[in-house]
Formats: sequence, C-alpha cells, structure tokens
Amino acid sequence: MIPGAVYMNCDLPSVSRQLENPEFFYNNIPVGAIVIFDEIHRIPNPSIVLKIGTDEFPNLKILATGSSTLAATKKFRDSLAGRKMQLFLPPVLWSECLLDFGILDFDKRLLNGGLPEFLLSKDKKGELFSEWIDSYYARDIQELFNVRNRMGFLKLMHLLFMQSGGVFEITTLAKDSGLSRPTVLAHIEAMTVAHAIYLVQPFFGGGKREIVKRPKVYGFDTGFITHVKGWNEIRETDRSLLWEHLVLDMLRVCFGIVYYWQDKDKSEIDFIIKGDKGEIHTVECKINPDKYSAGVVQKFRDYYPNGRNYCFSPHIKIPYKLRFGNTEVDFQSVMPF
Repeated sequence: MIPGAVYMNCDLPSVSRQLENPEFFYNNIPVGAIVIFDEIHRIPNPSIVLKIGTDEFPNLKILATGSSTLAATKKFRDSLAGRKMQLFLPPVLWSECLLDFGILDFDKRLLNGGLPEFLLSKDKKGELFSEWIDSYYARDIQELFNVRNRMGFLKLMHLLFMQSGGVFEITTLAKDSGLSRPTVLAHIEAMTVAHAIYLVQPFFGGGKREIVKRPKVYGFDTGFITHVKGWNEIRETDRSLLWEHLVLDMLRVCFGIVYYWQDKDKSEIDFIIKGDKGEIHTVECKINPDKYSAGVVQKFRDYYPNGRNYCFSPHIKIPYKLRFGNTEVDFQSVMPF
C-alpha cells in the first residue's frame, strides 16, 4: 500500500537467499526507495542486513516488522543504537474504533478485542483465538526463547490472563501452573518482552506508606481475556475492568511507561503517568463518570501536588472539567493526541 516500496516477505526462502549478500541486494535498489522487510527475524542475519542498509546506503528508507520484539531473538547481535526508531503497535484503540473502523459498539470492542480481523468479525470465534495462542507459542516463544514445556507455558499464560488487571503473586502462580518459581519468572519475562502481557509497576516516592513492590499484570488484548474467561457477552460488572485495558493502551502510546498507585490503607489510583517536567498525572477509569470520587486523588495530591488529574469514560462526547475542593479533574473519553 506504500507507493514505490520494495516489499520483502522474509518468510519466503527466495527472499532469504537474496539477503545472503546485503550489499549486492541494496546496490540493486533505486536510490531513495523505501525497503520493507516483513517478519525480518525469520532470516538468518537480520541485524547485519539492517546495519549495512543504514550505514552504507543512507539514501534508502528501511521499515522492518516482526511479530514480536525484534531484539528478543539471539539473531540480533547488534543493538543498532542510534540507527533505529522503534514503534509499539497496540491493539486498535477505542478512538480508532470510532474514527477509522466506524465501530460504535463499545461492548463489541471489549468482547472481540482489538486485532483488526477479530474486531471486524461479526461473531466471536473462539477457534481463532486458540489458533493465535498456539501460533504465538510456536513462532515467537518457542523459537525466540527456547521454551519447550508447551502445556506449562500456556497454562501460566491463561492464569495471567484470568488475573488481568490485578496484582499477581509468583508463589501462587508456580503452584497453580505446576512450574518452579524461576521458570515462572522466566516465562513472565518472555511474555513481557513479546508483548503478551504488560506489567504496571507501583509508583512511589518513599516514606509515605506506599506499595513499592507488587506489580499489576494486564493481558495485551481484551478479546483474549474474555476468551480465556469464557465470556460470550459483556456483563455490566465486566466493563470497568476491560475499560482499564483500553485506557492503558492509550496511555502507553502517549507516554510509554505507566504506573499505578496504592498505599497500605488500600487507597488506589488506576494509573499514574510522569510528565516531561516532573509533573505526576493521575488517571481514573470510569464507565459512569458520575461515580468518580476525588478522595483518593486529593490524598495523593497531598504528597505530589504538581500534575493534572484525568477521568476517562468511554461515552463522554465533549470533554469537561470539574473542581473538587482544590482539585481540578479533566473528564474525557480519549487522550488529545
């Protein structure tokens, strides 16, 4: 779809053979062209191909895609520091559902998830989700991380998806999955690097009775969470948890690293994000914005006074602000990108 691009499908043996001599390959590409390497981690020497392209042929533009984090594979022996820009592609954001896909059905986005093929499907097909999970293990995890215990790995992933949005405990996961603690930790790291899960670490400033060690785990897509949980429809009580996942995707796109906050009195804020100038912003996720309560945010602001406060609700059409004492809160449905 990109005009004039040279598209190379690295799944094909013929492409792999062409790239055995990268210098010869690039010399036969028109100056100024865009070269697309799709699934580049499938070839034997991806880092060499990219390094030669960027160092020796600066007039070319190179776009490399992979089904997982490219640096995760041992084939990438060069970090390509200073030569690359990485893009994280989340599932379809709620704002994109409205603007680009014409999908206004909020429950459909929660139930089907944000992978385009699944999102656009009229009915939710469980076999597609199961097939994707098997492919994810076979192509990404088994190949990149040399994980051999398929059943143990998949059981752990199901357990993490079942707990998505909550704090996880390694000892319990090890017992329920039948894996050792070191193996559980290694598998969680692999799933994190390969974007199957995202760990939200607690935010803390020290000395304020804050939780400092217990991360929350979020599955990468609501469709897979509902699939693992066996949900075929969205109940009233399900929407709030799944909406958190959509807000998290949006915040990761805008800010990169996201935290949550909790103290030992169980006061909790859904998400915390750091601003460029040291500000600490709070984010609360509410299906019904009328149920927003500023008490915990006001408590947080006693510790961290500088920053904005947001309440995200999926059905707000026109953003607005409310003041609770000295605390001002922005109410909106999506980030103003």
